[in-house]
Amino acid sequence: MRPLRSGRVIAGAVIVAAVLMCALLAPHLAPHDPDDQNLIAQLLPPAWQVGGDADYPLGTDGLGRCVLSRLLFGARVAMEVALIASLGAALVGSLLAYVAGYLGGWADWLIGRAVDVWMSFPPVILSLILMTGLGTGVRNVIFAIVLVDWTRFCRVLRSEVIVVARRDYVSAARLSGFGHWRTVTREVVPATVPLLVTLLSLEMGIAVVVEAVLSFVGLGARADQVAWGQMIADGRQAIYQAPWALFAPVLAIFVTVAGFNLLGDGLRRTLDVRMVEGRE
Repeated sequence: MRPLRSGRVIAGAVIVAAVLMCALLAPHLAPHDPDDQNLIAQLLPPAWQVGGDADYPLGTDGLGRCVLSRLLFGARVAMEVALIASLGAALVGSLLAYVAGYLGGWADWLIGRAVDVWMSFPPVILSLILMTGLGTGVRNVIFAIVLVDWTRFCRVLRSEVIVVARRDYVSAARLSGFGHWRTVTREVVPATVPLLVTLLSLEMGIAVVVEAVLSFVGLGARADQVAWGQMIADGRQAIYQAPWALFAPVLAIFVTVAGFNLLGDGLRRTLDVRMVEGRE
């Protein structure tokens, strides 16, 4: 398979798979309960540093909680939001994009104006406003991301659908008797899949960052859930005494987002026929 020969695809897939496995196996991999507090072991450094404890490989935070355990359980929230919210936004945005790009006319105008109005609001601010009304919780975070980010898919994919819909083989399909549904599903959708895959991968990285921002300000995951944004908010209070408690979730977010971006860019380069032909 051509995608498997791409270094970007392999690197991105390995990173994403590793984070996903950490999330799925968190109860088995975590050395401690993520909420267990050991006030005697507050602000312990990582095990390889002087004063570290092997029971806490990445040290502890200001409440004596295991940083590694919280990091692993935080991956569960991040990956849940990334996968479900991205798929939801992709479903809504791509459906409207195919309708607008293929039908054109009043449908295109109406959907285009809705996208313009919705995108006039800053995404982060709009997410904060929605979360203030919806309340905290992972489900509400997912719902807010879908409501905000469907426009990313609709606007970009609509332009691609317009280009594909004007190609000769699509016109030939219509002349041969294909209905609208059959033409879109058999001719238009396959030609736009590379772009959709790229947008989906990039949106997963964006969803991880948005969830971290919302959790950082206390509008994301609930207090009884572990999230990387919460870890950053807690870690900044003791940044000089225990910088590892802050840098660990920041690094986890960076690596996860980089993995999604590498995977999306690699799939785009290997699945898009135009880019493949341009390199030959």
